[in-house]
Amino acid sequence: MAEHHFHLKADWPGLRNDVGTIETVNLKTAVSIPIEMDGPGIGTNPDEMLLGAAATCYIITLAAMMERSKIEKESLTMESVGIVDYTDGIITYKKIIHKPVITLPKNMPENKLRIVQKLVVKAEASCMISRALKGNVEVAVEPVIQ
Repeated sequence: MAEHHFHLKADWPGLRNDVGTIETVNLKTAVSIPIEMDGPGIGTNPDEMLLGAAATCYIITLAAMMERSKIEKESLTMESVGIVDYTDGIITYKKIIHKPVITLPKNMPENKLRIVQKLVVKAEASCMISRALKGNVEVAVEPVIQ
């Protein structure tokens, strides 16, 4: 398999509490330190971007696994929470919790329901971003299957 290279350009014109920009092929945004960490809170920040990377990787992986398993769904939505500890000037990204809500068609066979229950866990373990975080940031899944 070939390597893939992703590129990001960053510009930080000022000091700690100023605002910079980042740009990739499909994303251009202002960045700054979040208000919760005594920053200006303009644009996004590394904490949100890490959460966004983990969440999008997880939900895409889960959708792909459901498709490969021929599991039909009515909807797949999710909220994710990133928990960052900021104590004595030391910032630690402690945990990410994904809370997918999967709505399945009525009369879903029990065997397919069991497959979905396994896939919500397997998708987290299979996601490239979750694997990159392993050992540093706990990632948990709290699914609702209805």
